[in-house]
Amino acid sequence: MTTAFTAACIQFTAARDYQPNIEVVSDLVRRARDSGADFVLTPENTGLIEPVGRLRREKARSEANHPVLAALCEVARETGVWLLIGSLAVDISLEPGAPTGERRLANRSYLIDARGAIIARYDKIHMFDVDLDGGESYRESNAFRPGERAVLAATPWGRLGMTVCYDLRFPQLYRALARAGADFLAIPSSFTVPTGQAHWHILLRARAIEGGCFVFAPAQWGEHAEGRRTYGHSLIVGPWGEVLADAGEGVGTISAKIDPARVGEVRRMVPSLSHDRPFSEPEGAARPLAAE
Repeated sequence: MTTAFTAACIQFTAARDYQPNIEVVSDLVRRARDSGADFVLTPENTGLIEPVGRLRREKARSEANHPVLAALCEVARETGVWLLIGSLAVDISLEPGAPTGERRLANRSYLIDARGAIIARYDKIHMFDVDLDGGESYRESNAFRPGERAVLAATPWGRLGMTVCYDLRFPQLYRALARAGADFLAIPSSFTVPTGQAHWHILLRARAIEGGCFVFAPAQWGEHAEGRRTYGHSLIVGPWGEVLADAGEGVGTISAKIDPARVGEVRRMVPSLSHDRPFSEPEGAARPLAAE
């Protein structure tokens, strides 16, 4: 393991257009760096939160022409931090393998190094298609093509498993990342208020404990366009499940000193990653629908 470093999570309220978000996030990255951060993470939907599906598709840009990606790569280069862009809506219509005849987007996370270069990309695998009490309804799959590949990326301090928001509810993904060697898990999110109040802290602590990993979970907070509200409470969690920092409500940053050696210590105490055993499913087990 390498030396300790400081990780910081940004929490803000994304607007429905790019430029205000570029300005806010760039300022928060600089402030985090001035406070000693080496690795800074932003929430899901860092580019914008546009609730109207038609407008979201119209505003999406390709990776090569995305103003937020270009701006934040430059901020990483300027500040010398490693930067995780939680996610951007990226037009993948012209990318290899994209379906013909329809405009599809990826909810894509980026890991940027201190030179401003893209080190890794991850497309969110699990789509948030839910109906909540109170009339909140979401159909992420209407606009986004789900990713198909788990991503483990190298950083100067260890290996980072990249995920996004609703992925949090699928522990098999995090088990696979931990078994593949992840030391840290990135879970940038835009959690709703009802699901955040009920499940956010519990699920993040569980993912940290199960894998013996540090969890970095930057989150959106506040009221967005068309009345959408997000929960906030960006968290940094240690591999024993202890909460190292909690942003609560409001715009700002949190940070924590991260000792990568702690991952090995926890996994030696409870070596559950080496105790997995094959087993057969129970008889008569229901098969998930293909769309789930």
